[in-house]
Amino acid sequence: MKQKELILFMPSIEGGGVEKNLFLIIDFLSTKYNEIKFITTSSVNRNLYKNVTLLNRKYIRFFLNKRLTKIINSSIELFIQLIKKKNCVVLSFQANLFSIILTSFLNSKIIVRLNSSPTGWTNNIIKKKLFKLIYKKSDLIIVNSLDFKKEIFNKFNLKSTCIYNPIDKNNIKKKSKLIIKKPFKNNKSLKIITIGRLVNQKDHLTLLKSINLLKNILNLEVIILGRGLNETKLKMYIQKNDLTKIIKIIKFKKNPYPYIRHSDLMILTSKYEGLPNVLLEGIALKKFIISSNCPTGPREILNNGKGGFLFKTGSYYDLAKKIIKYSKNRNRYTNKINFAYKKLERFGLKKQLNKYYYEIEKKFK
Repeated sequence: MKQKELILFMPSIEGGGVEKNLFLIIDFLSTKYNEIKFITTSSVNRNLYKNVTLLNRKYIRFFLNKRLTKIINSSIELFIQLIKKKNCVVLSFQANLFSIILTSFLNSKIIVRLNSSPTGWTNNIIKKKLFKLIYKKSDLIIVNSLDFKKEIFNKFNLKSTCIYNPIDKNNIKKKSKLIIKKPFKNNKSLKIITIGRLVNQKDHLTLLKSINLLKNILNLEVIILGRGLNETKLKMYIQKNDLTKIIKIIKFKKNPYPYIRHSDLMILTSKYEGLPNVLLEGIALKKFIISSNCPTGPREILNNGKGGFLFKTGSYYDLAKKIIKYSKNRNRYTNKINFAYKKLERFGLKKQLNKYYYEIEKKFK
C-alpha cells in the first residue's frame, strides 16, 4: 500500500477556539501518521512534531485583503502538493470553497471542518446555492455540534458528521494557576468575564448595554478579553456611558485561564457560533455561564439551560435580567455549575480526537 500522507489546510491562524482545536488535532494525528503536511501562511509560534512539515511559503506578497492573500498563497501550495499524486487526504479547516474546488479538480479526497453556524455565512440566496453546490463535492463534512448538523441538512440538504471540540480539562486547570496581577480590584463585586474577538459576530455591544442598565443597581466589574476591529467602537461606548470604572478591555491572551479563574461569571453574547470553546473552558474551571441562545452550540453545551442561563440573542434587557437573577442568589445555582461540569465528559479529548482519526482512515485508498 502507498505511503499515507495527510495534508492539513488552514491559511490564516487567527487565535481563539479554532486555533486551539487545530493544534490539538495536529498533535494527536502526528502520533498516527508518518507524514503530515501543514499548509498555512500564518506564523506558527509553537513546536510541531518532527513528522509535521510546515509549508507557509508566500508566492504573492501584496494584495488588497490580507486574509485573501493568505488564502491564495495557501491554495497555490495545496495545488503544488496535490499534483504530486500521492495517496493523500486533505483535512481543511478554513477557506473550504478553495480547497474543495482544488481537490475536486485534481481528484483528491477532502474532509472539511466547519467552524461556525451557516447563519453567519449564508445571508443571501446566491451564497446559499454556491455553498450547497461546492460543499456537496467534499468527501465528508465535519461539524462540531448536533444543532449545527441539523442546520447543514436543513439549509443545504447535506449530511455531515458531528465531532465535538475536544477539551483538555487537566491542561486548562494547570494553566489557570499561572500567577497574574489581580484583574479585578473589588473583592465584593460580581466579577464578569467575556472572551472573544471584538467583531460583530460576538456582539459585545449587547453586553455593554446590559451593564449600562445595571451600573446603578449592582456592584459589577467586567473584563472583555480580546482584540478586533470593534475595539475603538466599544471603547467609545464605555467612555460615553461612564463605564470606565466598571469595564476594561484587555488584549488577547494565549492563556486566558487565570483571568477566568479570578472571575465569578462568564458571559457569551454571540449572534452565532459553532461550538464555542470558551464556554467549555469556563465550565472546566467551574464558572457559571450566561450565554445567548444563538445558533449553534450554547444551548447544547448548557443542556437547554440545565447547566447555566440562556438569554434571547441580541436582547440586552433579557441579559440584564439573567445577571440580576444570578447575583441575587449565587449559591442556589451551584447545582447548575456541577451539572455542566459533569456533562463535559461528552467533549473528552481522546474520545473526540479518535473520531477524526477514524474518519480520515476511511478516506485513504
